[in-house]
Amino acid sequence: MQLLYKELVLAAHPTHLVFACMGALVLVPAYPFSVIFMFGCLGPYITLQYGRETGDARFTALLPVARCDVVRGKFLLIACLQLFQLALSVPFACLRGALGMGGNPVGLDATVAWYGMGLMLYAVFDAIFLPVYYHTACKVGRAFLVAALPMVLMMAGIESVAHIPALAWMDGTEPGELRRQIPILLLGVLAYGGALSLAYRRSVQNFSRVDL
Repeated sequence: MQLLYKELVLAAHPTHLVFACMGALVLVPAYPFSVIFMFGCLGPYITLQYGRETGDARFTALLPVARCDVVRGKFLLIACLQLFQLALSVPFACLRGALGMGGNPVGLDATVAWYGMGLMLYAVFDAIFLPVYYHTACKVGRAFLVAALPMVLMMAGIESVAHIPALAWMDGTEPGELRRQIPILLLGVLAYGGALSLAYRRSVQNFSRVDL
């Protein structure tokens, strides 16, 4: 927890914290909600870029902590802010329904399936972006470009779901439709947890070979 506190106070770029609050955008009418996930991916990129300029990796490695703890701190920060972003969107999604704003004409609404697919998108992005970054602990732009294509393709897929008649139940907000979407949410939770675990091990291995 001390490492997480250090990351939040010293290492997280303010923009990352602002992006974590973008879950409230589910209240905006006719808005592509997959963009919310893009903000959740841009946040880590900006924070790691900020860390490169401030020498954060070297500073943290000089503290009385193991190399794996340096990586763990960043993973805790990114995971906490991504999950916070999704959790923050829940009351706004409920408010959207209470206000009778109707479905999202642009793409997938903020349904249970949407949350599951968002976790899958974060899983894929983090599993690619973070290990590639920790090959050098400085080339943030290269790591983001490698992870950007899967991110964009998954965003397009999320928005397309609502326009495929056979998958219309994933955009439904009726109780029966929401219950049908629960397996997608569970799959997203498993994918996110598994991807972070795998990405952490690979990142530690890569960072252990970096000469700071």
